[in-house]
Formats: sequence, C-alpha cells, structure tokens
Amino acid sequence: MSYAQRKDLSGNPMLAWFFTIVVVGGLLYAIVTGLAFNVIKHAAQNLKVIDVEDQPPPPEKPPPPPKDMPKVPPPPMTPPPLVRTLAPPPPIQTVTSTVIPPVAPPVISPPAPPAPVPPPRKVQSAQSAKGDLRTLFGPDDYPASAQAAGAEGTAQAQITIGTDGRVAGCNIIKSSGNSALDSATCNIIRRRAKYTPARDSNGQATTDTITTPPIVWRLEG
Repeated sequence: MSYAQRKDLSGNPMLAWFFTIVVVGGLLYAIVTGLAFNVIKHAAQNLKVIDVEDQPPPPEKPPPPPKDMPKVPPPPMTPPPLVRTLAPPPPIQTVTSTVIPPVAPPVISPPAPPAPVPPPRKVQSAQSAKGDLRTLFGPDDYPASAQAAGAEGTAQAQITIGTDGRVAGCNIIKSSGNSALDSATCNIIRRRAKYTPARDSNGQATTDTITTPPIVWRLEG
C-alpha cells in the first residue's frame, strides 16, 4: 500500500475500517477453506470400508422323541342322524267352473179331485124305543164279584146305534171304579137296548153315536 493510499486512509477512518475487515475476512476464509480440505482428505484416506456379511441363524435343535404313550383306541364314530326332509305337497289348484244347473221340466199338477159329495144331513137322531135307558138295569144285574167286594160307582158309556136300531158299539167314557161294573154296563146295553134309528135328509136310516146317561150302581141295604 503506497504512502498516498495510507494518507488517504488515515484521513478517512470509515474507509480504513472497511479495507481492514475485507483483508481480515479474506485471510480467515483462506485459512478455514484450506484446513477443512486437508482434514476431509486425511479422514477419507483413513476410512476403511468393511463389508459385514449377515451370519445365518444357528440350526434349531430337533424336539426330543416322545415318550412311550399307552395306545388308546379312538372313540367310536357315531354317524349323524339322517334328517329326512319332506318335500312340501304340491299346491292344490282349485278350478272354479260355473255349472249351469239343468232346467227342471215344468211340473204339471194333476187336476184336483172333485170334492166329495157330503153325506146327507142328519135331520132326526136315534131315540130309545123303550124310553129311559136306565130302566133296563135291575138288582139282579149286579155282578157277584162286585157285590163280594162291596164295589159301588157310576158308569157312563158312548154307544153307536146301527141302521137297524141295535147297539153296534159301546165304550166306557166314565168308569165306576170297578171293572166288573163297567163290563156289566156295556153288556146289558148291547143286549137290551133298542133304538129308533136316526134319519138323514132323504129319510133314510143312518148310524148315530150318543152318550148314555150316568148308570148308578148301588148295593141295597
């Protein structure tokens, strides 16, 4: 550095400081760069590359042989039960058809029979030819079995008068309470009663049914 420059620098302190910093910075950079390069080069020469191979794992030891175990027969095998699957029945198809009923032939009713001809109206009833019917019974007509039993009672009968005026039928409609007295009542009427037969509107004799007066059966004291 010349004297003139030094003079200029001494006259301007800021400029002097600037040049000082630049010079010192350049020296430091040169020193650091050189030293770092030498250190890296020396370290690279001393570095040795060693390939490390992976060691295989040691072989596994075989398991010890099993001890003698008693032979146990295997359990019996039971087959699973058979499950029978029933197939569902086929669906029932209902066929609906319209059935036209047969037309019945018309029913022809037979003609009504003619009304029966009513019998001739009775205009005269049968009358007893011998007056009161109760006069036909007397003390000698009392049944012996009824007397022995001391039976008494009143009987009444329904009688049928034929066209000849005779009694064709007799039915007791009021019992005396004694079968012998009831039987004697109808027997005496059939044998002794005589009637004038009934007459119709044409004057012809016809049958008639009448009810007798009560017939009283009493034992004489």
